[in-house]
Amino acid sequence: MIIKQNRGRHWLDWERRMVKVAQAAGIGACVWLLVALFFGEMGLPRYLAMRDHAVQLDDELSALREETALLRKDIGRLQHDPSKIEQLARERLGYVRKGETVYQLTPGSADEQTHPEKP
Repeated sequence: MIIKQNRGRHWLDWERRMVKVAQAAGIGACVWLLVALFFGEMGLPRYLAMRDHAVQLDDELSALREETALLRKDIGRLQHDPSKIEQLARERLGYVRKGETVYQLTPGSADEQTHPEKP
């Protein structure tokens, strides 16, 4: 049987001091980590801002995908639908068919007729 010698009061005091130092170091490390988490360059506020920005970018991406699908559909119609081509030529270029009469209204002419100026 092995009997350990009593190391004495001095050893116990030193051991208690080391435990207290280790506890203080652990608490200090936890405080430092919490400060870094909330106030660091890559802390929690930046993470939340980046997450919101990622959601915003996802929304923009889905809107752009929808717009791309609509534009591809328009391209297909322009390539294969003569009525769509005719419609655009009439709207943008002012084309008319033979025998059609075109009436052009100028802005402000309706106001002048309803409210004639008194001499």
